[in-house]
Amino acid sequence: MPEPRRYAIVGAGARAQMFTQALAGRDPAAARLVALADTNPARIAAHNRRLAALGAPPAASWAAAEFPAMLATERVDTVIVTTVDRTHDQYIVAGLAAGCDVITEKPMTVDAASCRRILDAASRTDRHLTVAFNYRYNPIHERMRELLAGGVVGEIGSVHFEWLLDVRHGADYFRRWHREKASSGGLLVHKATHHFDLVNWWLSATPELVYAYGRLFLYGGNGARHGYDRGYARVHGAPEAEGDPFALRLADQPGLRELYLDAEHLDGYHRDQSVFAPGVTIEDDLAVLVRYDTGATMTYHLTAYAPWEGYRFMVNGSRGRLELEVVESDHVALAAAGGLKGAGEQGAQLHGDAAAPEAGGYTLTVRPFWRPPYQVDVSGYTRQGHGGADVRMTRVLFGPDGGRAPDRLGRAATGRDGAASLLVGLAGNASLASGGPVRVADLLDLSAW
Repeated sequence: MPEPRRYAIVGAGARAQMFTQALAGRDPAAARLVALADTNPARIAAHNRRLAALGAPPAASWAAAEFPAMLATERVDTVIVTTVDRTHDQYIVAGLAAGCDVITEKPMTVDAASCRRILDAASRTDRHLTVAFNYRYNPIHERMRELLAGGVVGEIGSVHFEWLLDVRHGADYFRRWHREKASSGGLLVHKATHHFDLVNWWLSATPELVYAYGRLFLYGGNGARHGYDRGYARVHGAPEAEGDPFALRLADQPGLRELYLDAEHLDGYHRDQSVFAPGVTIEDDLAVLVRYDTGATMTYHLTAYAPWEGYRFMVNGSRGRLELEVVESDHVALAAAGGLKGAGEQGAQLHGDAAAPEAGGYTLTVRPFWRPPYQVDVSGYTRQGHGGADVRMTRVLFGPDGGRAPDRLGRAATGRDGAASLLVGLAGNASLASGGPVRVADLLDLSAW
């Protein structure tokens, strides 16, 4: 009888929970979480308590600095990387070099040099590298892929993509380490890599040229100008934060309190910074123009301070137009403003784990030439877990073949896919700095991989 596949996770923050829960639900004869590594042992202990609550055995606890020793000692087959974005490359490359397959959270990394190191390591070791683009597994997005590949609009000429993060979810990027571009690459890298990957996948295209404009409009030092800044640096212990809808109250949310507030004495990390406190180096309003190797173009806009959350994607083709609108929450209820989008297990309040309390839904419309428009219904969509994508993705990744089975939709994203989406964001950042268009190949030529 074959041995179970042995998994380890490095990075025991909130993002790891999707993977720990999925592995806890797998047959232990097929897949087993054997180790957790992090810079903070309190966070590992928190995850092990959650595993125990799910009836799963504890994972061995390792310091992140002991990562190579952990891989060898625990005989790891696949390592899952959910650390701070700027450290992804060191764990991906070390995991591949140790003979492990690697699953990494998006974005794959935050700069072109580390992206090259990752692609070189994957090529050199011939191990399996997967980027966890869970949005590919959303049933609506799968249907979009089928429709476009089937020629529903003919040859694609142009697309417009608008993504709105509301003042609950969008604000959260400005409370934590993501507010520093050196750590996250900014929203064009950390967040929009999801969106750029979808377009690459839907269009079967590679980005060539990027022009971007963006600014920090609402958050950071702009709070006083807009009448929002109350003058506190972090929420916990600040009486000024009382009644502030932008304040995240860790003490009131058991899951986040356990992972961050109860662990901060070990590393000094504050998860509940004021969104208007100094130190924000990322943008909250971004416009991007992209040209692809197919000749198609995209106009893209990301707003991180919208009153509702969702996205619109429109495709113009030689035979018609395809329009998608997804409303994840139609407004932010004031009573829910101080929390996070969704509520996880044990009240963890982790983004994506459950539906927001406000209304939502989707419409997918085909508008052919010379015929009336019609709606396309999608089965399997849910407002929980990124449209049902999280469960679907982890079921594939932690299946008996480790996610390697042939897939007619090509949902499993490779290292090259991760690079192609990342490079749109990196070229966008370079364009923000230079004020002009940026050729993607000048950052990294993907034709070599």
